[in-house]
Amino acid sequence: MVRLTADLIWKSPHFFNAVRERELDLRGNKIAVIENIGATEDQFDTLDLSDNEIVKLENFPLMNRLGTLLLNNNRITRISPNLGEFLPKLHTLVLTNNRLTNLAEIDPLASLPKLQFLSLLDNNITKKPNYRLYVIHKLKSLRVLDFKKVKQKERAEAKILFASEEAEEEVKRESAKVVPAETLSTQESAREQQTSKPAAPTPEQILAIKAAIVNSQTLEEVARLEQALKSGQLPAEFNIGDDNAPNGEATEQEDNMITEEKETNNELKESESEVKKDDSSAMEEVYACFHLYSLCSFWFCLTRAVAQLDFESFIFELSGVVGFSLFSF
Repeated sequence: MVRLTADLIWKSPHFFNAVRERELDLRGNKIAVIENIGATEDQFDTLDLSDNEIVKLENFPLMNRLGTLLLNNNRITRISPNLGEFLPKLHTLVLTNNRLTNLAEIDPLASLPKLQFLSLLDNNITKKPNYRLYVIHKLKSLRVLDFKKVKQKERAEAKILFASEEAEEEVKRESAKVVPAETLSTQESAREQQTSKPAAPTPEQILAIKAAIVNSQTLEEVARLEQALKSGQLPAEFNIGDDNAPNGEATEQEDNMITEEKETNNELKESESEVKKDDSSAMEEVYACFHLYSLCSFWFCLTRAVAQLDFESFIFELSGVVGFSLFSF
């Protein structure tokens, strides 16, 4: 946490904003307590304290010039009851995304005589019954609430609803009673979200998915199973640990898938061996045909040499036949 010192105020950016007002930017400094605001010397029309860690809206000196106060994204739970004494000209107050929970907590804002624009969005107070009518009733000068114009019809409804102090106190009591129930329902919803998170797949389920991928027949089915294996959200057919299905059937299904995977692998190996055998037998047939053709050629040449009574050619052809036969075998 950072203290709001005079040095921090002097070093913070200050400029003329879009509506030509002099603005001091103190947002995003992790300020927890409002202090030393007197160092501004009341020289600014707008003060931006957004995105800090302020818990209570207090400790303002008398600032006759300040008209806009931005306090969204803080932790404000309480408002000083005499805030209006020190900010008499404040007309715009933004308390979006703070921690105001009960209707009574905004009562001190009634001390701001010129407050016309107010935002309480993203506070639990906005979920209370008759929230809008109550705020309109308490802040008579308000013109815009939560970025919606206050209509004359709403003023009339608020006047009728809170015609007596007893009705106002009753609404406050109802607002205070709803808090525990809302907190409990929030906790229960958080628990339900935690319990509804998918569990990681078991080793048996991973094996089943792998076997199904091997046996898949289309690319879409393979992609679906691979995505299921990566994300951990298994299809219904792979909920092996489901209470509605007996364990025996799930185990049998898994065994069948593994057996099918093994049989598929064996068939692939057998088909590969058969292809190799076919290739080797085809080569043997080619060699046999070539050998027979060669023998026939040499035999023809041998008989021609004998017919022509050419002794040298006969010896040459005979030696060729013997040599080729020895080479072939």
